[in-house]
Amino acid sequence: MSDLENSEKIVIAIDAMGGDFGPAEIIPALGLVIQGRPDVFFLIFGDEEKIKPHLHKYKSLAGACEIRHTDKMVKNDEKPSNALRNSKDTSMRLAIEAVKNKEAAAIVSAGNTGALMALSKMVLKTSIGVHRPAIASVMPGLAKDSIMLDLGANLIVDSENLVQFAILGSIFARAYNKMEDTKPSVGLLNIGSEDMKGPEHIRGAAEILSRVDFPGEYYGFVEGDDITKGTVDVIVCDGYAGNVALKTAEGVGKYIKHYINDAFTSNPLAMLGGLFAFFSLRKLKRQTDPRLYNGGVFLGLNGICIKSHGGADALSFSHAVIKAVRLARLGYIEHVAQEISHLTSQESFLSSGN
Repeated sequence: MSDLENSEKIVIAIDAMGGDFGPAEIIPALGLVIQGRPDVFFLIFGDEEKIKPHLHKYKSLAGACEIRHTDKMVKNDEKPSNALRNSKDTSMRLAIEAVKNKEAAAIVSAGNTGALMALSKMVLKTSIGVHRPAIASVMPGLAKDSIMLDLGANLIVDSENLVQFAILGSIFARAYNKMEDTKPSVGLLNIGSEDMKGPEHIRGAAEILSRVDFPGEYYGFVEGDDITKGTVDVIVCDGYAGNVALKTAEGVGKYIKHYINDAFTSNPLAMLGGLFAFFSLRKLKRQTDPRLYNGGVFLGLNGICIKSHGGADALSFSHAVIKAVRLARLGYIEHVAQEISHLTSQESFLSSGN
């Protein structure tokens, strides 16, 4: 197909059967993405009979996608071990293989997180020199948004793992925030800013990052409140701390949203006040809308893989796809291999004993 042979086209593989809603939200999401992006093409993997009724509603997608039919899918509650054994010809597996076979630059799925990580590691493998992939996402902050990783892929890590996460996060930040000529600031999440605080693996990573050349600028230790302050461009931590921080932030967001809604609907006078504050409330909603930050990126794989929230609607899923397009445009995978090689060749890194 000429569209796929066009080197200027960015091809994204889509697992159309993943998530809570499947094609009903995923196809409208692709319709949102394609607006103003004639250089994007989608390979859509899934049940053609379930995809086509939604696809016909979006004329803009007519020449911007191809359906690869399969009636098999990875179930949302399937264990990763079972998914590995039974993944042949599923929409998720075929979408990942499209990246491996260089038919697509990235894969986006709202399916089972554990299965997606397991299949991606098996099919794509890790980038040269990367020991462990990490999950990264965007955390909204007062001063600026921050890239945070790892968010749950690696519960126990060592200093070198954290240093590699700093490299992966820095390259991601440059792509997401369009910082081609700037080094992102990188902080290590810790219980205090003093040098002597924190566990050994965090202090060891700080010692390495403070003296090696990598694609970021080491800031130092950051604390939990720095996440929402937007103190640094990249926040690095182990998967245990990162996942707790992520879930806490999501919980606080829901808590605040509940009480704001309650405050402006509790009585007629409050509702009147809500009308006067309509534009300010709309701005607040837009700034804190989690759908605009959807998409956890599996960094460190030999291919771009993005996990959308399982309950994502069209707007939410579209932002996960846009992340994939941004990373593909930057040549993210090639940059990772170059920077890992550069790090491990440095005498100051080798002398650390990691």
